[in-house]
Amino acid sequence: MAKNNYSFAKRQRELAKKKKKEEKRQAKAEEKLLAQADLADDEPSDDEPLADEVLADEVLADETSTGETPAS
Repeated sequence: MAKNNYSFAKRQRELAKKKKKEEKRQAKAEEKLLAQADLADDEPSDDEPLADEVLADEVLADETSTGETPAS
């Protein structure tokens, strides 16, 4: 009767564990890249005015068209 080759089975388990760990590491790296890309998309570019700048421009336009001065 053949003997079990425990070292072969152990090596196969180690390889499977190593492969799983590497796949998990790659998945986390991909998630991190996607998160960074999403953050970059959310930030306004230099070409686009900020919301505060747009609001200030609208207020100035309203004041100049009505002739009123801002109440401080």
